[in-house]
Amino acid sequence: MNEFDISRDNKRYYTQNRFLRETFGEKVIKLSVNTGLSCPNRDGKCGTGGCIYCSPMLSGDFSGNSGSTITDQMTEQIKLLSGKWKSSSYIAYFQAGTNTYAPVNTLRAFYNEALAFPGTRGITIATRADCLSDEITELLSELSEHTFLTVELGLQTIHDKTAELINRGHSFSTFIRGFSKLKERGIRTCIHMINGLPGETYEMMMETAETVSSLHPGSVKIHMLHIIRGTKLAEMYTADPFPLPDRDEYISLVCDQIEIMAPDTVIERVTGDGDKKNTYSSAVDL
Repeated sequence: MNEFDISRDNKRYYTQNRFLRETFGEKVIKLSVNTGLSCPNRDGKCGTGGCIYCSPMLSGDFSGNSGSTITDQMTEQIKLLSGKWKSSSYIAYFQAGTNTYAPVNTLRAFYNEALAFPGTRGITIATRADCLSDEITELLSELSEHTFLTVELGLQTIHDKTAELINRGHSFSTFIRGFSKLKERGIRTCIHMINGLPGETYEMMMETAETVSSLHPGSVKIHMLHIIRGTKLAEMYTADPFPLPDRDEYISLVCDQIEIMAPDTVIERVTGDGDKKNTYSSAVDL
């Protein structure tokens, strides 16, 4: 058993902190950056308006300023986080928008700039399963051979009826095709799930967790639903409020979901924070 297992992490599931310490032998901090890239679900390629819960900042409310270079953003993120964590090792987190939605040469320049930043140990790229062309997948495969790479895919739910309601812009079968392309090349993945989506029952959310577990990704992020001002979801909730799980219901659900995950699947998060000044309501206030 690694020395970090007990002395630095006493949670009963495989945490991101423990995984990174075991991988790198030290604390590693994620620095969120913003490339300013859009999304095919906003510009009309596969839809408009984006997912109904996605913030005007394309879910990158706490990432850097897209008007600055990647280097300057990472420098600023270190300043912001220095009071919370002490480390000189970093993972550049391409968070806002769809970070494979650009020409390969553009993406390569972004990724290489982040990797050249002093102390960078790897990168995490948030994207969509329908934005993984063969050319881009080849680029990701090259990166994976030379650095620690994680590609984050927003699944949220396996249920196509819900996916249509939230305007995800692609089916579950499309997700599987994108995920499989990454897995076939040995590229580490992180799958996002959202609990509390409109109309979803406990059984539906557990079915999503069971399916994600069977895919055996490198890691999973479990989110509560946030209702952010300025989103289509906020309009829907204001017009016709739908039930949201309370604190106890959410905790019980997440515990049940974690129990069915493979022991070596990293649970990166079990909840999340929206921008409080713009959050109209959320599934639970933890």
